[in-house]
Amino acid sequence: MLIRSKLMEINLLADLQELDTENPGTWPQSVKILFISVLVVLTIGLGYYMFIGDELKTLDRVSAQEDTLRTTYKVKHSLAVNLDAYRQQMTEMEVQLATMLKKLPAGHETPGLLDDITFVATSSGLKISAITWGNEIEKEFYTELPLNIDVEGKYHQFGKFVSEIAKLPRIVSLHDFSITNKGSEILQFQVLAKTYRYKED
Repeated sequence: MLIRSKLMEINLLADLQELDTENPGTWPQSVKILFISVLVVLTIGLGYYMFIGDELKTLDRVSAQEDTLRTTYKVKHSLAVNLDAYRQQMTEMEVQLATMLKKLPAGHETPGLLDDITFVATSSGLKISAITWGNEIEKEFYTELPLNIDVEGKYHQFGKFVSEIAKLPRIVSLHDFSITNKGSEILQFQVLAKTYRYKED
């Protein structure tokens, strides 16, 4: 078998050397088959390179684009299906925001808030040493209005004061407590109260 294969190789090489390029019809059968096979392979390779290769790249690109569009569609479909729920939630949030904004004092309401805090302190049994406004602190959506409160009284009176501050119609938060013993049962309470004003555009 090996000898026969070697002989065919030698015959093929000999046939290739004796070819008449002017008259391919006279070529031996093995050379014709080899020549046609090479032409077919070259034609397929060239066709793939020129036509199919670019189309496969386009197919890959379009497939990736399809995946992206499919993901986008799923997200948008999910939003569309839940649109009524989102609208309801948005309406509720707008109502909550409006309610919260009403609890923020306007610029002309801060003296009234100071009166409310003074009333709460005295009605709780505390003696007011000082209540002073600090410098306004500008934030992105609101302005912070600090109020330094210095009062004297008993511990339970201060607890009542804190409770009543929480009940005010305006938002007031208490920070940085400091308690000093003044003797007997009297304590000095220093606290930083903060209220907020919405920044309107």
